[in-house]
Amino acid sequence: MKYLVADPDEALGPGLRADLLDTWVAATNAGGAVGYTAPAPVGKIAENLDGALGRVAAGLDLLGVLHDGERYVGMGMLVSRGSDLQAHWRTVLRVMVHPDSQGTGAGRMLMEGLRGSAVDLGLEQLQLTIRDGLGLEKFYGPLGYRVVGRHPRAVRVAPDDYRDEIMLVLDL
Repeated sequence: MKYLVADPDEALGPGLRADLLDTWVAATNAGGAVGYTAPAPVGKIAENLDGALGRVAAGLDLLGVLHDGERYVGMGMLVSRGSDLQAHWRTVLRVMVHPDSQGTGAGRMLMEGLRGSAVDLGLEQLQLTIRDGLGLEKFYGPLGYRVVGRHPRAVRVAPDDYRDEIMLVLDL
């Protein structure tokens, strides 16, 4: 398994897109908190992925990926807000690993790669949000992220199932 920064010129390439779409759909269907709930709405995910890859191709955001020697099996983004006042930090977004590669340390490798990319960019801080109720704090805490806030009932995963959104920050 290897962490790579996707080349902006190749961000819209068909192989990368197909593998990342497959990962996103599989992660959603496995119950991952990656923006959607199962069953995965493939068309909506594809639109979201295309928008994200467009931002990478335009040089606005950074895409970190995991490659297992055959295909891309994980992704995470460092997303800019586009403001000079916030140029010293990025939002970590769309962190996911294909379910077939989970439990192998791939998620940790991805997060460490994104941290290294952030340091290379000269950033001072990373921010991310997680969905409450999945125990994700146990994953991010040992990586140095700390909880700095909570938005009650920010995520509705079903008509009668609301979850808090928890904000975490990592100082670099």
